[in-house]
Amino acid sequence: MSALQLTEKRARIIVEKLLQHYPYAETTLTHESPWELLVGAILASQCTDERVNKITPALFSEYPDPESMALAEIKAVEPIIRSCGLFRSKAKALVGTAQQLVEHYDGRVPESEEALMALPGVGRKIANLIRGDAFGKQAVVVDTHCARISRLIGFTDSDRPPKIERDLMAILPEEHWTLWGHLMVTHGRDLCKARCRLCFSCPIRAECRYGEALDPSEAEEQDCV
Repeated sequence: MSALQLTEKRARIIVEKLLQHYPYAETTLTHESPWELLVGAILASQCTDERVNKITPALFSEYPDPESMALAEIKAVEPIIRSCGLFRSKAKALVGTAQQLVEHYDGRVPESEEALMALPGVGRKIANLIRGDAFGKQAVVVDTHCARISRLIGFTDSDRPPKIERDLMAILPEEHWTLWGHLMVTHGRDLCKARCRLCFSCPIRAECRYGEALDPSEAEEQDCV
């Protein structure tokens, strides 16, 4: 069996174990439509999903669709989203995105990566999130959790999201590309935290390059807050 085949086998095992541990791993941005997910994703830049979910009910009450947002004054949007940070640039992106959706896509969120990435405030990560969670396509979302944990596991040695995405697509089963991002976020919040990794409680320690190399006689679990 080649090195690639061994890595692919390890990837399947890791997905299975993480899915058993986190059977309901999914996006934590509350949404009921592609538009709401797109808005939430734009707001979530350098902001927690929890904070975004507190902001969006009032925002969607005022601007429930691209048509209403396209007519909004940026200055009127800013106070509603102020607490999520970078609110001026995000308000501009939301209004600009809505205007493009109305002008070019009849008020609908497009499905293609190219069209999504042409929208203000939308990069590859958000485009993949929308394609995966709004339209059921398979796409790897490389956020900070995904990048960090994928390196620890040994699936990539890169710190560049495009390269990490390619590395993961080469070894993960395609039907699990979207799921992988959700598993990484959930695992990163639960056990594999950036500042406190509970490796000896981790269901994939035996398959993880970092965890497997630890010496149980020397390592002690920490209490993560």
